[in-house]
Amino acid sequence: MSAREAVIVDAVRTPVGRGRPGGALSGHHPVDLLATTLEALAQRSGIDPGLVDDVIVGCVSQAGQQTFNVARNGVLAAGWPESVPATTVDRQCGSSQQALHFAAQGVIAGSYDVAVVAGVESMSRVPMGSSMGGQDPFGTRIPARYAGGLVPQGISAELIATRWDLDREALDTYAAQSHQRAHAAAEDGRSSGRIVALPVDRGDGPSGETISRDEGVRPDTTVDTLAQLRPAFRDAAWEERFDGLRWVVHAGNASQLSDGAAALLVMERSRAEQLGMAPLARVHTMTVVGDDPILMLTGVIPATRRVLERAGLSIDDIDAFEVNEAFAPVVLAWQRETGADLARVNVHGGAIANGHPLGASGAKLTTTLLDVLEHTGGRYGLQTMCEGGGMANATIIERLP
Repeated sequence: MSAREAVIVDAVRTPVGRGRPGGALSGHHPVDLLATTLEALAQRSGIDPGLVDDVIVGCVSQAGQQTFNVARNGVLAAGWPESVPATTVDRQCGSSQQALHFAAQGVIAGSYDVAVVAGVESMSRVPMGSSMGGQDPFGTRIPARYAGGLVPQGISAELIATRWDLDREALDTYAAQSHQRAHAAAEDGRSSGRIVALPVDRGDGPSGETISRDEGVRPDTTVDTLAQLRPAFRDAAWEERFDGLRWVVHAGNASQLSDGAAALLVMERSRAEQLGMAPLARVHTMTVVGDDPILMLTGVIPATRRVLERAGLSIDDIDAFEVNEAFAPVVLAWQRETGADLARVNVHGGAIANGHPLGASGAKLTTTLLDVLEHTGGRYGLQTMCEGGGMANATIIERLP
């Protein structure tokens, strides 16, 4: 029996809106955002939705309008056949990257021939942390294991900046570059080919305008403008617990609260060829790791090492990287440890500029990685995502001619 290969046949995403009341997509229900990407994916690729074996959707805050299996609701809202099943997964910020892993694993194992991977998050309508409902998610044993308990991600980012000796100027320089790269990619069309334009709805109904670019990109961002922002997480209680933190993380060098959705069509290679569909890339290697839940955001470092080892590749073999810009210290610490060329990292900008719609970000980054590889002619792309609780996914895709 010949080996089965999981390939990506197409990818689409919405523009990313600011995840707050009045954001350009804040009037769109998350189920409708998801359904829009599913419809667009079927239209672009020509796939008959009835052939889809499963739809796997990442979503972090599974509460309110994103509860009751948002994946299934999105399939029904898209008008797809009722026979198409769907499930929602949560691996925090890496939820839809994990959905890609599950789909590819299912294809390789023979459980699927055709799968759809997607992600959705409306942070304006379902604020971050809504799924906790004001309850304690940790119990008594986690605080007992980690004296003082776990910490917010912003404190983890401060711990990383301190440990890796990253000063504010370095972080703000990186953040300003993210905006400049995102703006340049939008201006010359490199980042627009897979974006589905949507009507602007700021909560009062369609405005008559459309949005086809990520709303959070600010091309006039400079180190000087960022210098005016105050540290976001400085607090006497944290200063008492963690002596010597630099307090260099602020709203401008961290990812933005966002609304958005993205979707990928994943198929077994021979099945795609039978249907006359040309694969864009194959899912080459996948891994997921756990790491220190206090530092929390450093899992991208061991995840990158492990995925490269499993792939039999070196860091220099990778033509393009997407490392989620949850906070600037995450990317810069990762670069220090891996030796990756920053010129190949997040070349179309990252979440500091174009947003981080949590559950959608994994599929969004894969969509961007496909764009970058196509425009540069690169062969291998590596994507990695830090995740709440101290985890990280890493994926290598190989562009196919």
